Amino acid sequence: MKKEGANARKKTARPWISVLDKMVAQDLLKTFLSGLSVLVVIIVSRQFVRILDQAISGQVSNETLLSILGLKTIVAIAEFLPVALFLAVLMVLGRMYRDHEMAAVSSAGGGSGVIYRAVFLLVFPISLLAASMSLVAAPWAEARILKLVIHDEETSETRGIAAGKFSEYSQGDLVFYVETISADKKMHKVFVQSLEHDNTNVSVITAEAARMEDSADGRYIVFEQGERTKGQPGNSDYVIEQFVEYAVRLDTKTSAPRPVNMPTVPTYLLWQHKTKAYIAEFQRRLSIPFGALLLSFIAVPLAQISPRGGVYGNMVVGFLIYFSYGNLTRISQGWVTNGTIPIWFGGIGVDLLLFLIGSLLLARLYSWQWLVLRLKGQVA
Repeated sequence: MKKEGANARKKTARPWISVLDKMVAQDLLKTFLSGLSVLVVIIVSRQFVRILDQAISGQVSNETLLSILGLKTIVAIAEFLPVALFLAVLMVLGRMYRDHEMAAVSSAGGGSGVIYRAVFLLVFPISLLAASMSLVAAPWAEARILKLVIHDEETSETRGIAAGKFSEYSQGDLVFYVETISADKKMHKVFVQSLEHDNTNVSVITAEAARMEDSADGRYIVFEQGERTKGQPGNSDYVIEQFVEYAVRLDTKTSAPRPVNMPTVPTYLLWQHKTKAYIAEFQRRLSIPFGALLLSFIAVPLAQISPRGGVYGNMVVGFLIYFSYGNLTRISQGWVTNGTIPIWFGGIGVDLLLFLIGSLLLARLYSWQWLVLRLKGQVA
């Protein structure tokens, strides 16, 4: 009976998720979401100012402005997931050290394994989210942004039509005026003067209404119920035509061939191509989820502060580690593309350095002797 009771106590001694796990995970989640929101708002706001400037100059249409802003938000979330998680672990564990909660955990027999368990219950799911954002969502968003920007650049001359305003298109060969525009974007009381291809004849069109139409060979203005007068200025031989519908083609800008924008390439194409540039971009995307894991691994020993230190005692060191990691990742990507370093080293070199830094911080926290004994399995 005593053995059965002892065995029952052992089985129910520790639940799969303890109270400490729940407390740390909840604090981490709240801090992570708050930090990520602040970072994304700051970065997207700066990008929104540039996009708004392009919209004012006519390079980006008002219809695509909010779409580009939403897509930029997706890209920013994917990029700043690791640093937001890193700062959240630093702040939560730093507060626990300041409030002597870590001392209580240690006195109850909880070591580094207990803390890592509580932290990585949230870090692992967020790392999986970071992987899906980096490998799938961010490339899709970048491709959509590029498509919208190219379309707006090619059709920038056909925008800006306003009631009571003369507008020039096709390098001044087409002058357009409309008196009113209805809610369905149909124009009324329209006047158009266009220069023919021989640059000698001029045609003047007056119509009761007009509308824009897109077709396979370009964009057209379709006039309804009007009159067209064609002739050469200074001569009296004019041709006057009346029509029910008449279409004038607008010349659109043709963009020059663009180089491959690597962030827009789908991940499966990066996996299929064996060129160094594609491999380097694939390694950069993988560095986001691995960075979330490794930075969280470093944050646990780094969060230890002195009794007189504040919650943000090691935040400066944390920022230096993160910025160094980000710069080294970009440099490594460039070196892989140029062939300066082997491809395999570009994939694991920076992550290996981050793991070594975390190991050194653990050794500093628990002493080298403890770390050796821990690895040998001699410390409970």
